[in-house]
Amino acid sequence: MDDEPLSQWAERRDTRIGQLRAVPLGSGDGPRASHLNPDAPRAIQRWIGHLWEPHGLAADLAEARRILFPRT
Repeated sequence: MDDEPLSQWAERRDTRIGQLRAVPLGSGDGPRASHLNPDAPRAIQRWIGHLWEPHGLAADLAEARRILFPRT
């Protein structure tokens, strides 16, 4: 298998910087499918290139979707 050049890997990684995701808050072993417990609050996280950092909170799945996918 050929290794990917570092410049291509860095470019691919950098395209994700600023991407948001919603993670349900509560007990459990990490992120779960979004349709589980839609009334649970969500932590909004932003990718900064090497880790997900806290960005905000949403009261439930519907609000999280409005944050993640705003109408343009």
